[in-house]
Amino acid sequence: MKILVTGATGFVGKMLLPLLVEKGHKIIVLTRDAKAAQVRLPVACKIFEWGEDLLRNEEGIEVVINLCGENVASGFWTKKRKQIIYDSRVVSTRNLIEFFRKNTNAIKTWISASAIGIYENSIIPNESSPSGRGFLAKVCKDWEEETFKVKDLGIRAVAFRIGMVLGFGGGAMDKMLPLFKLGLGGNIGDGNQWMSWIHVRDLAGLIIEAIDNTSYEGPVNAVSPNPVTNRDFTSALAENIRRPTIFNIPTWVLRILFGEMSQILIGSQKVSSDRLKKLDYKFIYPKIKGALKNIGDQTGHTLLVEQWVPQSSKNIFEFFADPHNLEALTPKFLKFKILKVTSTPIQEGTLLDYSLKIRGTPVRWQSKITEYIPLIRFADRQTRGPYCFWHHIHEFIEKDGGTIIRDRVFYKLPGWIPGDIIAYRFVRKELEKIFLHRREVVAELFHPEE
Repeated sequence: MKILVTGATGFVGKMLLPLLVEKGHKIIVLTRDAKAAQVRLPVACKIFEWGEDLLRNEEGIEVVINLCGENVASGFWTKKRKQIIYDSRVVSTRNLIEFFRKNTNAIKTWISASAIGIYENSIIPNESSPSGRGFLAKVCKDWEEETFKVKDLGIRAVAFRIGMVLGFGGGAMDKMLPLFKLGLGGNIGDGNQWMSWIHVRDLAGLIIEAIDNTSYEGPVNAVSPNPVTNRDFTSALAENIRRPTIFNIPTWVLRILFGEMSQILIGSQKVSSDRLKKLDYKFIYPKIKGALKNIGDQTGHTLLVEQWVPQSSKNIFEFFADPHNLEALTPKFLKFKILKVTSTPIQEGTLLDYSLKIRGTPVRWQSKITEYIPLIRFADRQTRGPYCFWHHIHEFIEKDGGTIIRDRVFYKLPGWIPGDIIAYRFVRKELEKIFLHRREVVAELFHPEE
């Protein structure tokens, strides 16, 4: 099935796309920055930018998964920022539907994100409860109104009203986990406000379920069947990572720091998941302790990228397995040079020594080949270098008459938790530059018409 996904480079999209590929679906991504998406998406797929060349003559799309939307918690809610938040959801959805209204399409199902922010805080809402009056409620209400206009085109529409999304490497935990690891976490106010949450894997699972299950229609609360109070959440998280929670955060401090946006943290929402029970969805993480254990068990960071080229896996593998090609694949600003290779061609146990410069600072790096399966996979691990841990798995998979080059990098940064907080985003951007350069070189060498 051919599926169009918007917002695919976000936290939920990165979890969802590999699951869709596992199911055999063909993915098309619509994004604001196609170049950046090439190294932020975890699967090889067609990528288009929003704009005049929207989906250039792409036909046969049967499902739309609309996850687009500016992060509501990434900045102070100025008038301008609120307009960006609104337009990125409501206007983008309106424009996308208008495109399909004017063009022939085979769409059967339209799945959209929404949020439990549509409800008032003071009730225990289900899908038929009235919407609230604040800014977030208006955004969600208008977003859903636009979404359900696809019914006029004979398309089944689902809007998942999503609670707080938990998972490693993004969402709410991306901001909370470092603070808790430093021992700076604590209750918000008295800690009695309710939190309706969902693990990112379950949210992705719900979206996949809704593709084929026609019982999913209209608004659906995407929340765990077991909401918790902020106090219980704080206690469970502190226990999981074995850190004290000394500092309670007064609500007045949050109001001063974040203004209107503080309602996301302060508000109490105990949202019903009865509809999901009737739909018989089986949660992987139904309880907060299991969800937080999954998050707490993961350490370091992961980078996953794929690139398809119209070449045999033999040609591609031999090129990547030759360490002397590394210099061509590495951006010039790193001043990368191979110093020594203990065996050519490489094999399990081969040591590679090289030098490079990071922001002008000379660095020596040594890697060891820890796995070598000809034409299929090899892996290298840093034995000396700038990372606390670096493990890079290179895979080569034959598909559609060519080869998917898949890179999985697992890494930890120096400086314990403070170092990670300070350096992670910078390092991530640098890695994206490196892999984007490599992608362009590979495309030029093996896919010149791209």
